[in-house]
Amino acid sequence: MNRFTEWLPDRIDRRVRVVAWLSFIAQTTIIATGGAVRLTGSGLGCPTWPTCTADSLVPTDELSYHSLIEFGNRLMTGVVGIVALLLVVFVWRLRVEQRDLYVLSLVVLGGVVAQAIVGGVTVWTGLNPYIVGFHYVSSLLLVCVAAAFIVRMDAEPGPREPAVPGWYAGLTHATSAVLALTIVFGILTTGSGPHSGDANAGRSGFDSELLEHVHAWPGYALFALTLVLLVAAWRQQLPTLRWVVVLLAVVVVQIAVGLYQARNGLPPLAVGVHMVLAALMAATMTVVVLGLKRPAGAGVSADGTAVAASAR
Repeated sequence: MNRFTEWLPDRIDRRVRVVAWLSFIAQTTIIATGGAVRLTGSGLGCPTWPTCTADSLVPTDELSYHSLIEFGNRLMTGVVGIVALLLVVFVWRLRVEQRDLYVLSLVVLGGVVAQAIVGGVTVWTGLNPYIVGFHYVSSLLLVCVAAAFIVRMDAEPGPREPAVPGWYAGLTHATSAVLALTIVFGILTTGSGPHSGDANAGRSGFDSELLEHVHAWPGYALFALTLVLLVAAWRQQLPTLRWVVVLLAVVVVQIAVGLYQARNGLPPLAVGVHMVLAALMAATMTVVVLGLKRPAGAGVSADGTAVAASAR
C-alpha cells in the first residue's frame, strides 16, 4: 500500500462528510445556475459545444452577457465533476465494507459526465424542450443520489429490515409516485411556457395554461398525502417523523411559490426558486423513503432513530 492510499480514509471521517455535503450542495447549485441560463434567455449564449464558439473555448468580446451566464454554468459542471471525483477517491478504501457508498459515488460521477454530454446535445438541438426537460430530471436525480449518500454514510452497514408498518411503507411509495408525477407535469408546463432559454428556441406546443392546472392537481394530492404520513408517523412515533415534517414544510413552500408565479406572469426568479425547491423536495422524499428500513436487529430510540441491537 503506497503512501497516498494509506492517506485515504478507511472509515467515515470528516473528509468524507465534508465532500459528501459539498457534492449535495454542488448538485443543487448547478440546478440553480442551469435555471439562470434558461430564465435569462442565455441557453444559446455559447452557440456550440464543447467550445463556446467554433473558434474559442471561452466567450469572445463579440458575444453578449448571455455567453458569460452560459459559460459560467459550464464551469460549474467542472466544479461538480471535481467534487464527484473526490468523493469516489475518498471512499475507495471503503469499497468493500461499505459498497453502497462506493456505488453511489460512482453513480454521481458517471451522472455528471453524462449530464455534460446531455448539455451538449441540448445546445446542438437548439434547446429542444424535451431534451431540456430530461436534462433537468437528470440533475434532480443526482441531487437525490447525493442525499442518499449522506443518509447511508451514517447508517450501519449490513442487512436491513422494515422500520415501519407495511401499509405506511406503501403509502410512502405512493406519495413518492405522486411527487414524481408533479415534477413531470411541471417540466411539461415549463416546456410549453415562455421561458425557453432563447428567443428562437422551439416550444412543445401544449396548452401551457391547461398544463398549469393539471400540474397543480398532483401537487395538492402530494400535500394531502404528506399530511397523512405526518399524522400517522406522529401517532405511531415512526422513525420517519422528523423528515416527513421537513417534507411537508418544503411542499407547502413549493405550493406557495407555484401559486405566486402562476398569478404574477411567471417571474423568472420565482420560476428558478420553484425549480430548486422541486429538487430539494425530491431529495427530502428520498431521505423519508430510506428511513422506511433500519439495520437488521436494531431498535428505535426515544427520538425515533434506529439503534443497533448491540447498543441496547
